[in-house]
Amino acid sequence: MPDLSRRRRLLVLGICCMSLFIVGLDSTIVNVALPSIGRELHASVSGLQWTIDAYALVLASLLMFSGSTADRIGRRRTFQAGLVVFTIGSLLCSLAPGLGWLIAFRMVQAVGGSMLNPVAMSIIVNTFTDPAERARAIGVWGGVFGLSLALGPVAGGAIVDSVGWRGIFWVNIPVGIAAIVLTALFVPESRAARHRRPDPVGQVLVIVLLASLTYAIIEGPGSGWASAKILFFFGLALAALIVFGAWEPRRDDPLIDPRFFRSAPFSGATATAVTAFAALGGFLFLNTLYLQDVRGFSPLAAGLFLLPLAATMAVCAPLAGRIVAARGARIPLVISGLALIAGGLLLTRLTDAAGAGFLVISYVVFGAGFGLVNAPITNAAVSGMPRQQAGVAAGVASTSRQVGTSLGVAVMGSMLSGNLHGAMRTGFVAASQLGWWIVAACGAVILILGIITTGPWARRTAARTAARLEAADGALPARSEIAVP
Repeated sequence: MPDLSRRRRLLVLGICCMSLFIVGLDSTIVNVALPSIGRELHASVSGLQWTIDAYALVLASLLMFSGSTADRIGRRRTFQAGLVVFTIGSLLCSLAPGLGWLIAFRMVQAVGGSMLNPVAMSIIVNTFTDPAERARAIGVWGGVFGLSLALGPVAGGAIVDSVGWRGIFWVNIPVGIAAIVLTALFVPESRAARHRRPDPVGQVLVIVLLASLTYAIIEGPGSGWASAKILFFFGLALAALIVFGAWEPRRDDPLIDPRFFRSAPFSGATATAVTAFAALGGFLFLNTLYLQDVRGFSPLAAGLFLLPLAATMAVCAPLAGRIVAARGARIPLVISGLALIAGGLLLTRLTDAAGAGFLVISYVVFGAGFGLVNAPITNAAVSGMPRQQAGVAAGVASTSRQVGTSLGVAVMGSMLSGNLHGAMRTGFVAASQLGWWIVAACGAVILILGIITTGPWARRTAARTAARLEAADGALPARSEIAVP
C-alpha cells in the first residue's frame, strides 16, 4: 500500500467506519422492531430469535473466510462487493412478504456484512502503520462501533413509530451507496504479500457447528430438550467441533490458525468478545420485549428509554480506545467486567412496574460496561500479529462477536420461552430472572479474563506467538501488504 498523507489516512478511516456503522446499527436496530415484526408477520418468540440469529450466524460463519479472501484477491475489491450485497440485502428485507422471506433476506444481508468488518479492519491496520496512531484509529473504530450498536434501538424506535418496521432497512441503502462511491475514489487497493489458500472443509465445519448449536438452543424449549431432534443437533455440533479441531492443525493455511491461540491476549480477546456480545445480545432481546410487550411502550418510547445506554456507550467506547493506547487493555477490561456485573445484578430486581429512574441507572451501568470492552478486544486481536495476517486475525475477533450475539439471543430467548407461563405481560419478569444473572456472570468472566490476559506473562506469550508466526511464514518484506494500481 503506498504511503498516504495523514488527511488521506483519516479519510480511509472514515470510509471504513461508515461500513462499520451500518453493520453495527443493523445488529441492534432490528431488536426494537421485533414486536412490530412479530405482530405483522405472526412470529413466535423462536421466530423472532431467528430474525436476529440468522443474520448473526451467517456473519459468524463467513467472517474469517472473507478476511482471508480479502488478503488474497484485494481488500478494496472485497470491501466494495460486501457493500453492494449488504445494500441489496437491506432493500430485499424491506420488501419481505413473510417471516421466512425476512429471515432469508437477513442472511443475504449478512453475506455482504461478512465482507465489511474484518476487511475494513485489515485496511485500517495496513493504513496506520505507526503503533500509537493505529491504536488511536482502532479507538475511533471501537467508538463508532459502540455508537452504532447503541443508537440502533433509538433510531429503530423512531423509524418504526413513523414509517413502520420496514423503514429500519431503508436507512442502510443511501449510506451503502455513498460508501461504495467513496471507496472507489479514495481507498487504495492492497493485498497480503503472502495470501492464504481457501479451507472449504473448515468453512463447512464452522457452518455446521454454529447452525446446529443455535438451532438446538432455539428450538429446544418447543421440541423438548431430550427429544431425538434436539439431541441430534447437539450431537452434530459436537461432532463438527471435534472434526474441526482435528482438521485445522493439519492444514498449511487453516481457516482459523491454531497458533494464534498460543497468544494469551488473542485468546482472551476471543473469549471476551463472545462473552460481552452474548450479554449485549441477550440484554437487548429481553429489554425490547419488556419495554414494549410488558410495559406497553411504543417503539419510540422504548428506544428513548435506551437512550442513556446509547449515550454512555458512545462516551465510553472512544475513552476505552484512548486508555488502551496510553495504558493498555487491563483498566478498561476490569472496569467493564465490574460494570456488567453491577448492571446484571441491578436488573435481577426488575419488576413489571419498575420506575424510570431504576431503568435508566441499570441501562447506564450496563452501557458503561459494554462501551469499555470493544476497543480492548480489537486491539488485542490484531496487536502483536504479523500484518500480513491482519485480515484473518480481525476476522476471528469479528466472528467471536457474532457468535456471542447469536448465543446470547438463543440462550436468553430459549430461557424465556421455557420459563414463561401465561401471557408475556404477566409472566415475563419471573421468566427473565435467570437471564439477568447470566448477564452478571458474563461480567465476571470478562473481569477474570481482563486480569489474566493483560499481564507480563500474557505479553510474553504474544511476543513468542508473533515470532513463531513470522518464522513459520518465512522472511517477508517489512511492509506486509502490496499495492495494486
